[in-house]
Amino acid sequence: MAPRANWKGFLRLSLVTCPVALYPATSESEKISFNQINRQTGHRIKYLKVDADTGDEVPNEDIVKGYQLEKNQFIEVTKEELEEIALESTRTIEIDEFVDKADIDPRYLIRPYYLRPDGRVGHDAFAVIRETIREMDKVAIGRVVLTNREHIIALEPMDRGLVGTLLRYPYEVRSEQEYFDEIQDVKVTKDMLDLARHIVNQKAGRFEPEKFEDHYEAALIDLINRKRAGKPITPKERPAATNVVDLMEALRRSVGREAAPAKATKPAKKPRKASSGQKEMLMPIEGKKPKETAAKKPAAKPQRKSA
Repeated sequence: MAPRANWKGFLRLSLVTCPVALYPATSESEKISFNQINRQTGHRIKYLKVDADTGDEVPNEDIVKGYQLEKNQFIEVTKEELEEIALESTRTIEIDEFVDKADIDPRYLIRPYYLRPDGRVGHDAFAVIRETIREMDKVAIGRVVLTNREHIIALEPMDRGLVGTLLRYPYEVRSEQEYFDEIQDVKVTKDMLDLARHIVNQKAGRFEPEKFEDHYEAALIDLINRKRAGKPITPKERPAATNVVDLMEALRRSVGREAAPAKATKPAKKPRKASSGQKEMLMPIEGKKPKETAAKKPAAKPQRKSA
């Protein structure tokens, strides 16, 4: 069952139009989250909207938007006034142009969405737009209004649907010069580059997201499991930081360290699908001991199953 659409409207390429729905392509709901609680009572903390001067709680119907000109001076803007200036892109994603994907600076990328036909009609028009973008090997650039603000959206085919990525405006992207101007102009020798390339070649691979593990999330799950089981919590020793004295020596040692485990490398086990949710790892606490996170030693011989 697909999640609720964030936006519904129309996708338009010139005179070709079809109804579409926009869905978030990512989710943070599987991550461990915390509530703030009162240590004395164990009750959750509740936030109230109060008047900054009087301290009185303000009901939602009395709360309006205001733009601050200077301290304690605001221009009130009503909901009706905001609706009056609503843009056409509130209900329609109008494709304005087609660009090469390589032309889009990654700093402009915000977040991805899935775009699909809405309802039983419009699948033919949707397919025409999708396959046109695919055949041209381009990215379609349009505009869409989400949370009352107009965004640039880049559309590209994925399977039978489209992926739309929200883009930032130029004024939202900081110039790199204010950060990079003070970086020293260092001469890198050929020997250093050769050693660094060797390390890169030893670490070369394909991007496979499923093999990456969220170590912090796993540590949180282990912490909660241990606390639920009443086990003691002991702080782990952290490795001491070391200063690089000889860069060439550090590169040589890195080459040796990366080469050693490469011989004994075994195909990694595929982790559970993300859709099953990492929070399932919390379930073993109920009725039995949680699994230890420490790595098990490989058994030399098959063990009989205990009753």
